[in-house]
Amino acid sequence: MTELIEEFRIHASDEALDDLRRRLRATRWPDAETTADWEQGVPLAYMQEVCAYWAEGYDWRAREDRLNRFPQFRTAIDGLGIHFLHARSPEPDALPLIITHGWPGSIVEFQKVIAPLTDPASHGGDRADAFHVVCPSLPGYGFSDRPSAAGTDVARIADLWAALMARLGYDRYVAQGGDWGSMVTNQIALRDTDHCRAIHLNMPVVAPDPATMNELTPLEQSALEGMQHYRSKDSGYSKQQSTRPQTLGYGLADSPVGQAAWILEKFWAWTDCDGHPENVLERDELLDNVMLYWLPGTGASSARLYWESFGQPSLDPVATPTGCSIFPKEIFRCSKRWAEKKFQNLIHWNELERGGHFAAFEQPALYVDELRTCFRQVR
Repeated sequence: MTELIEEFRIHASDEALDDLRRRLRATRWPDAETTADWEQGVPLAYMQEVCAYWAEGYDWRAREDRLNRFPQFRTAIDGLGIHFLHARSPEPDALPLIITHGWPGSIVEFQKVIAPLTDPASHGGDRADAFHVVCPSLPGYGFSDRPSAAGTDVARIADLWAALMARLGYDRYVAQGGDWGSMVTNQIALRDTDHCRAIHLNMPVVAPDPATMNELTPLEQSALEGMQHYRSKDSGYSKQQSTRPQTLGYGLADSPVGQAAWILEKFWAWTDCDGHPENVLERDELLDNVMLYWLPGTGASSARLYWESFGQPSLDPVATPTGCSIFPKEIFRCSKRWAEKKFQNLIHWNELERGGHFAAFEQPALYVDELRTCFRQVR
């Protein structure tokens, strides 16, 4: 195993971009939905509008330059090449922080928060809150390697991240995540207790406390209703990805429209967007994220993380200091008293008034403030 860390820049070939446009222009479209909303999935008219823009108006070269403004690298750990952003703070006493995305996200989610996290003094904050930010792409996602054998579950990824932080020279660090990033961060707290000072989660996964069922708070009642909605109306993607990701992968690898629709539906369902994802995120931002699945062809490999780890979340108690931020449109929410059953050293808890599943992407200022407030207690 080499410990070499190589600089990396995102760059799509002209041939790849020409192929994308050719495929978009040659799309064979399905019939329109028979409802007047998103109930059956992404509406045909919106999908056609987005893909026409993707083929004719979206400027990938400009977006590529924007994504490359933060230093990026690749290194091999335990046989896997890992792609990551590493933005060091100008503040010498900055706290090392590793942030992990989930599905259907990517490093694109964190583009608006890296600068204020690393250089708070230039963004209306206190220099004492500075972080050195490490933001890796999950194995099988973005420009990290795709595992060629089974076994890369959230526990293994946590070990990879711990090794990455050690390789970068960070003996003590904090960790943050949502979605799969929450699961990975939870595992870091369980497995790297000698080095991880604290964690922060914007989707803490905990079991409802049976002892509270006869006296539920409004948040708890809403959380249970949300879980039921997820099971009955919103979990088809996870059933497919956790059981037959390879079958799904053929369509996602071959059709940019299929890949985009598979992702965009979740930005409608899981953001605090008042019915339309472009109410909270720009179309270019949404397509930037889709491109980090389309260009490296990770439709199947990203889905395999569900096959590896979905349905078996760790409910083991966590002693590491933990902060939780509960956004109102999150998929899974919990109350503080439910969370305290699992997180034995809860140092920060906040229930916010706006925001959804992609917290850093949707509400970057709130997200930054949550991390500053939480980790201020362990500096």
